[in-house]
Amino acid sequence: MKKFFLLFISIVICMIGVAVFSFTQNDQVRQMTYKTFLGQHHIPKEYVPIYQEAADQYEIPWELLAAVHRVETIFSTMDPMVSPVGALGPFQFMPRTWIGWTYPGGRLGEIDEDIDLTDVDLIAEHNGYGVDARGVGRADPFDIYDATYAAAKYLADHGAADGDIEGALFAYNQSNDYVEEVMGYYKAYVDHYELVSLPVTKH
Repeated sequence: MKKFFLLFISIVICMIGVAVFSFTQNDQVRQMTYKTFLGQHHIPKEYVPIYQEAADQYEIPWELLAAVHRVETIFSTMDPMVSPVGALGPFQFMPRTWIGWTYPGGRLGEIDEDIDLTDVDLIAEHNGYGVDARGVGRADPFDIYDATYAAAKYLADHGAADGDIEGALFAYNQSNDYVEEVMGYYKAYVDHYELVSLPVTKH
């Protein structure tokens, strides 16, 4: 009986080890885990103050930023945070949107990979949406603060500050399905939300 119990415990430990390894090493397993863990009304508590600060500055609802972040990268749980077409960071900015569309590049928003996207002078010169949210002298699309403030600025400029949330979302990603998906989360968060802590991520 004791041998059976020890064998059972060993099998359970092995299964847990395999699950943890799969979660930390396999992007698809990890993303499916997050999608299952995060319900319609769940928002990771560590991000809410950032959403609120950015939303206050650009006069848009903070729940809108939470909804966009949820749809774009499942609250920054995608790894890597680079889309197949080259969108970057927690809020999936195309490089030319971040730097500014007067900077030369492709029609989808791609630019030369050697360009320093964090260069605040370059962003100012080309009227980009990259934001140095904490005044550190660089605007990084992979930084949660910079990306959140940039998303708030973009959405505000495209109608959200005037109440046209759906119009702003369509400008952000020109897909009716995208607008519908984000609006679903946005309305859910406005109705009520539950703060959660994310499981451990791969770093």
